[in-house]
Amino acid sequence: MTGAVTRHLRVSPRRLIFGILAFTFLFTLYHISPLSNGDFGRPVSIWPVHVHPPPRPHRPYPPPRPENPGWNSEAINWPGRAEEVKRAFLHAYHGYEEYAAPKDELHPISNDGVDNFNGWGVTMFDSLSTMLLMELHDEFTRALPLIQRQNFSMKQQHAPPGRKPPPAYAPFFETVIRYLGGLLSAYALSHEPILLERADELATKLAGAFDTPFGLPAFGVNTETGNYSAKHYTILAEIASCQLEYSYLAKVTGKKEHYDRSAKIMETLEKGNILRRYGMFPTKWNIMSGEPTSEGLSVGGAADSAHEYLLKLYLLTGKSDTESLKLYIQTANTILSTLLYVSSPRGLLYVTDVFPIPKPSHKFEHLSCFLPGLLALGAHTLPDSAFDIEIPAPIIHWKDADELGLYNWKELHMLAAQGLAESCYQMYEDQPTGLGPDEVLFRNGELWVKKLREWRERGRKGPPPGVFAKKTHEVASVVPDYDIRSQKYLLRPETIESIFLMWKTTGDPVWRERGWRIFKALESETKTPSGYASLYTVSKPHSILQNEMPSYFLAESLKYLYLLFRDDDLVPLDRWVFNTEAHPLPVFEWSAWERKKFGIS
Repeated sequence: MTGAVTRHLRVSPRRLIFGILAFTFLFTLYHISPLSNGDFGRPVSIWPVHVHPPPRPHRPYPPPRPENPGWNSEAINWPGRAEEVKRAFLHAYHGYEEYAAPKDELHPISNDGVDNFNGWGVTMFDSLSTMLLMELHDEFTRALPLIQRQNFSMKQQHAPPGRKPPPAYAPFFETVIRYLGGLLSAYALSHEPILLERADELATKLAGAFDTPFGLPAFGVNTETGNYSAKHYTILAEIASCQLEYSYLAKVTGKKEHYDRSAKIMETLEKGNILRRYGMFPTKWNIMSGEPTSEGLSVGGAADSAHEYLLKLYLLTGKSDTESLKLYIQTANTILSTLLYVSSPRGLLYVTDVFPIPKPSHKFEHLSCFLPGLLALGAHTLPDSAFDIEIPAPIIHWKDADELGLYNWKELHMLAAQGLAESCYQMYEDQPTGLGPDEVLFRNGELWVKKLREWRERGRKGPPPGVFAKKTHEVASVVPDYDIRSQKYLLRPETIESIFLMWKTTGDPVWRERGWRIFKALESETKTPSGYASLYTVSKPHSILQNEMPSYFLAESLKYLYLLFRDDDLVPLDRWVFNTEAHPLPVFEWSAWERKKFGIS
């Protein structure tokens, strides 16, 4: 038996030579392939979509450098840091309860309250979802009776003796994102019926704002008479930042009227040739004609949340609202080709306004620092196929804009997110207080797509332009890249929001460390005995404080910091969507019955 097996295993000289040649070929092929150096499965980075990549893909670009040499994220007690943020929230909210409630906001220096958002207690409403995420049940329980008693009536306006008081209006945009968003999010997190009842009642009282020819909400509405303000000209952010709240409210109440109000806004935005003409929605609108009144393009305070809600409406509705997705992709691609610039000599990537097209202002607002987080969220949650859309409208093309058509759009979105987040953080790092200014003006800047073309023509050596900004001491020039136009720090959340989303989408712990540095600066520079206050000047340590503590500081800034430091995932990005005031709403899908009832195609 053994002899028979041995005989069958004998190999002829011809077969032996063939086997050696085959082994040599396979061995050589392995060692010249990407597999030999552990690159298997790594993404190809920034290769033109119309050009086949070379056999060996680029390695992913390195993450941002840690701010502290020898820093080890794993050795840090991140849950302990989350508890410090919780204590900061309690300090601020207890100060509000003691000195200001039931007024809207706390004056953290004079220790009294002010009614500046309808007089319904906006800080309490805006803080509900933060309380629930932080498991502050006592504070939440104390707030419920006050919410139950609130009737959303208009406060009497004051007037000089002998004159009739002016009509009172609730500002629609702020009321929706702070009050309505706060109620709906708290209901989703707690399932307290009274919260949904009050949300439904408030939305009904705000309905008069939509009684315009094209359904675009007016700036203000009287919640008792239903009359809306006479102001016909408004900004994009104020007419197109309520779709999340009204869509979710329609879902949980089953009321068609709430859905129709959101759908009418989207219908007006989609009509005609507006997006084709500009590539994105202009900032100024006439609510009576349903048309833009200028060609100004921006992602700053006049437009920010409107762009944000295009992506988030798609995500909130279980990725079913494909029209909203198309609007978002077109808008984001236009931003990348039209509004992004790179400074000199530090290479800071920034987003600015253009008006008239194509003249850039080179102004960079703190409010615009929501954008890197939005771009990262889109790149993280959307499939590659979602980005397969034509490049922006020809009317706004520079000759260099076609350059972006050579790249993978999804990767460009993530590169822009990283570069902008770096710049937003550097605005903080550059200041002696460790807190960023409200607005800067860049001295020199070149269009990002032009810098990308130069980088590609150099053989893509080094990281793409605008992705890794240099610190001030790393450049020889003594001339700064930007001048500060507004020294104030208004406790704004946008940079913290993007830092949180960069951490969630990349997993790079350097973003957590940066968030911690900002939190320590807040503690050092803005804390008062009763709360936290805005700064007048970020360029001088321990500068004069401004006697205000906006409700968004508790709703957004402290919430995002708390979630950034938690090791568990309290708000998974595939199951929740944050409204523009950081109130998380749960992702849902329309049932067949709802689609038929609401007329959803």
